Amino acid sequence: MTFADLGLSKDLLKAVEAAGYTVPTAIQAEAIPPVLMMKDIIGIAQTGTGKTASFVLPMIDIMASGRRRALMPRSLILEPTRELAAQVAENFENYGKNHDLKMALLIGGVQMGDQIKALNEGVDVLIATPGRLMDLFERGKILLNGCELLVIDEADRMLDMGFIPDIEFICDKLPDTRQTMLFSATMPPPIEKLAKKFLNNPKRIEVSRAASTNKDITAFKVPVKTRQKRETLRWLLDHDHVETAIVFANRKTTVREVNKSLQSHGFRSGEIHGDMDQASRIKELDRFKKGEVNILVASDVAARGLDVKGVSHVFNFDTPWHPDDYVHRIGRTGRAGAKGRAFTFVAEADAEAIENVEKLTGSAIPVFGKGDVRVEMKQPSEAKQRTDDKPKNAQSKKRDEQQEQEAPKKPRRGKPAKTAKSTGKNSRRDHDDDPVEAGDWNGPLPGFLGVSAH
Repeated sequence: MTFADLGLSKDLLKAVEAAGYTVPTAIQAEAIPPVLMMKDIIGIAQTGTGKTASFVLPMIDIMASGRRRALMPRSLILEPTRELAAQVAENFENYGKNHDLKMALLIGGVQMGDQIKALNEGVDVLIATPGRLMDLFERGKILLNGCELLVIDEADRMLDMGFIPDIEFICDKLPDTRQTMLFSATMPPPIEKLAKKFLNNPKRIEVSRAASTNKDITAFKVPVKTRQKRETLRWLLDHDHVETAIVFANRKTTVREVNKSLQSHGFRSGEIHGDMDQASRIKELDRFKKGEVNILVASDVAARGLDVKGVSHVFNFDTPWHPDDYVHRIGRTGRAGAKGRAFTFVAEADAEAIENVEKLTGSAIPVFGKGDVRVEMKQPSEAKQRTDDKPKNAQSKKRDEQQEQEAPKKPRRGKPAKTAKSTGKNSRRDHDDDPVEAGDWNGPLPGFLGVSAH
């Protein structure tokens, strides 16, 4: 099946093709035709399945005909976070470039002036977080009685963040005769209740078991003492063929501390968390997307909806408190058919949290062991042979011994290996003083593995 088989317009198909896509994902193939037929739908899909395009694409064609009116958006998409809202807006810009549609983004953390101006001029598509939308509605700056289509995205996240009362208020202000789509990775009872109340005979689409993890992600748990987490993280970043990575922590203070620690050890890292203003968060995400930094340390503000291509690894520096967050965190890698690796650090205090995660996913996460290490193990004699091909006479041996005694002692780590898809940029700034070639390790393995390479 191709996108051309789904009933999308020629102009839209050109934009999809220009974006590099030809074959729809499962959720796109099942959702797009009924959306074009103006049916209500419930879409249950794990992160990374192409869910956003499954409603953005048909909405562009639906909104292509009609007239804009001041203060009265023709369609509304509700997102739980600023980052998700911005991501959806980016999708509309990319796919809607051949259509005459106006879009407005209503999110907190930025000035209202431009948002109010856009609403006054009339918009076809309004993408909003509940808080900012409620604020403008109460100020009389927006009317919802002209909305023909509603999307409630990441509904289970809305529940976690306490937005369900706001969503119910907003839905009560919308016309009764409208098309409604609800998307969620899981369907807890409050979300089922919300769907029954505001959707009309919806088509239910479920492309994978709720709370299941992506088959393209190889996941491990790493038993480790709390005080060894930073050292463990650094070792894995150096030795697991890391190209780009997101490191998740439960607390904003931990995010700042881990990023500072990584930078002090020469890693190209950045950070994003809820204490940062919106402009700073967008700037840091752009740096990550452009490759200016290849490690992003984040709180759960970044766990859902961020579609950054080529994230090879996810590290849960802390086991997430909420088991659903595990699925969404590791879903930042292994996207669009690519392979990914995910590591969850499990300290003594995380025992209950990791147990809840495994209950949710329905399977035990394997413990990372010596056999899972991605560097090539070398015996000391093998590593030495590469740089010591010729036998040395007594004088040269004595000179080498003197140089070794006079040289300052410094910690040594192997380089991260370059994979077939590697950009050639190591995660650290400089490895010129490393004793072995990329992909080799001739020292003892770290304590969290509990074994030696020899």
